[in-house]
Amino acid sequence: MKKILIIDDEVNVGLLLSKFLTRNGFEITTAANGSAGMECLKKEEYDLVLCDFRLEDTDGREMLKNIKALYPKTGVIIITGYSDIKMAVELIKMGAYDYITKPLYPDEILNTINKAIETQYALQESAGSDYSSTKPASSKENKKQVLTAEFVVGTSKASKELYRQIELVAPTNYSVIILGESGTGKESVAKSIHMNSPRANEPFVAMDCGSLTKELAASEFFGHEKGSFTGALYTKIGHFEMANGGTLFLDEVGNLSYEIQAALLRTVQERKVKRIGSTKEIDLDVRIIIATNENLQDGINKGRFREDLYHRFNEFSIFMPPLRERGNDIMMLAEHFLKVANQELDRNVTSFSPDVVECFMNYRWQGNIRELKNVVRRATLLTEGNEITMKTLPLEISNYRVSAFESSPSAANNEQKEAKHDLKNAALGAEHETILRVLREVNFNKTKAAEILNIDRKTLYNKMKAINLK
Repeated sequence: MKKILIIDDEVNVGLLLSKFLTRNGFEITTAANGSAGMECLKKEEYDLVLCDFRLEDTDGREMLKNIKALYPKTGVIIITGYSDIKMAVELIKMGAYDYITKPLYPDEILNTINKAIETQYALQESAGSDYSSTKPASSKENKKQVLTAEFVVGTSKASKELYRQIELVAPTNYSVIILGESGTGKESVAKSIHMNSPRANEPFVAMDCGSLTKELAASEFFGHEKGSFTGALYTKIGHFEMANGGTLFLDEVGNLSYEIQAALLRTVQERKVKRIGSTKEIDLDVRIIIATNENLQDGINKGRFREDLYHRFNEFSIFMPPLRERGNDIMMLAEHFLKVANQELDRNVTSFSPDVVECFMNYRWQGNIRELKNVVRRATLLTEGNEITMKTLPLEISNYRVSAFESSPSAANNEQKEAKHDLKNAALGAEHETILRVLREVNFNKTKAAEILNIDRKTLYNKMKAINLK
């Protein structure tokens, strides 16, 4: 259970936040002033701190410094009833994850908290890394440490070439396009470029363009003033302004509307941004890194993506190799994700069975690193002993191994046919055992079981019927 410390001298605000977050699965501690908050922090570490900016004995700026001095990797969200854009930017540059104004809206605060914890967890995935150091990397050795913070440094030829390009482009101010399939780790590469650059001490702001509606995109990019349109209940800082001095990472940029692309082009060309409803222009010093799994050249040819914007972005391009082309990197990554899952789930799973290793090395991994991570986490949860076996893998992966064996030209003689038959039966038996175990764990809740098994309810019913379960 994630632990959150709330520091607010308004008792009602602290109480309401505490009740709301407790209902959403967090362990909450509250403190009525800065001194009490620091006493709590000296006793234990929290996953996140929500701190009011104006406290009776100090302010949010001082609290942020003190919290970061104790726990550099702990996320901090500053809350205030006063909208001050300059202060917000300053606090974010000092290390705050976000700055939000009262009144607080449940969906907004919960979304911000979840993103903050997810971000901080990612920074801590590689124990002992120098990722959160306040000192920028200045040597090749330090740069290598930064590269390992978000992902394992592979030994394959494709991985070595990838890391060579990161080290080449990172110290420059070039805009970068990162190309590759979904799940290959494009955001991790963008963070490594940022952390190896002279901007390492400045904000790294990531933005998922694929989730933006046409109506909200301008506000998310450029921000807005309170009352500038219906529903603008508070002043919002846009992502460009939040990233000022640092790096702005735009994921799935090919999904942006043509109108927003035009506004982006102007901002990138002039290096100025104007919030919606404001007449004041703000100077920008932002490095832009974009990522896409689409063919932007094809988008240009079909009139969906602006060619002039593409060339503004494409000062340097990096191709992310799919996981299936990274050879021994697959098991290096799997071992890394196993360590992370053990920490997350408080387990002690130590290895993968030879069958699982063979399966991992031959599987296509259409979801790439993201799919591998999810498979390892799921298998760790289902494993009862110290070794991950075939019966803990999702059905599509265990069945894929059987199909691959069946299509092998070497399976010609009777002995191999028998082995194939035994292997298929073993896979089906493992599948049935996994289904039964999951059903028992969720007290035969079929909806939850189908979700864990990554199949639909109809498929689950059919498989239950095959093993005489109702």
